[in-house]
Amino acid sequence: MDESQLLKEQVEYYRARASEYDEWFFREGRYDRGSEHRALWFGEVAIVEAALRDAFPPGNVLELACGTGLWTRHLAERHSHIVAVDASPEVIKINRERVKSDSVDYIVADLFSGLPSGPFDAVFFGFWLSHVPPSEFDAFWERVRTILRPNGSVFFVDSLLDQESTARDHDPLDESGTMRRRLNDGREFTVVKVFYEPTSLERLLSERGWTGWVRSSGRFFLYGLVAPRAG
Repeated sequence: MDESQLLKEQVEYYRARASEYDEWFFREGRYDRGSEHRALWFGEVAIVEAALRDAFPPGNVLELACGTGLWTRHLAERHSHIVAVDASPEVIKINRERVKSDSVDYIVADLFSGLPSGPFDAVFFGFWLSHVPPSEFDAFWERVRTILRPNGSVFFVDSLLDQESTARDHDPLDESGTMRRRLNDGREFTVVKVFYEPTSLERLLSERGWTGWVRSSGRFFLYGLVAPRAG
């Protein structure tokens, strides 16, 4: 499958998955691996949520791949204006109903075709970077750089490679850069899935002119706060 077809299928998957996406986050259905697993998972979620609250002062924030609002709701509590972008109108509908905030403006758009012009005080994306093909990595970060105000910053969270983070009926996770995913109704899609380790991702970003840090929450997540290096 060529990359353009892969990215098209990825959008189709997330549109089709909109109504069941939250099962992954809340560890329900095919993602339920028991109470001990759930407690560990949500303990790590709390670490990332606390870091997001402290990541940057109130301001004008762009959220990329905003999904069903699981992170938008936290942004809306603290920031005066959020522009929330996603390629799926289905998830934006859920997001709008969950967040119910006049401070959030929603845009349906393909993130590989361009980003809102900004400028923004901060950019946030949750579980998006792993869906950016390596061939688009540099271009994506350069687009983010151009829409930040001076002294602006970027906070992100994504998945570590842990086999118990995915559904029980999915193929084992690997480092191939793609993954075959199944919906509750049995339909299957191939998506981009690039796993990073915190130290290697921090190094990649540093080499591209970003300064800051990338950390692990434990087993399941990495998260980071970076800004363009001055000068």
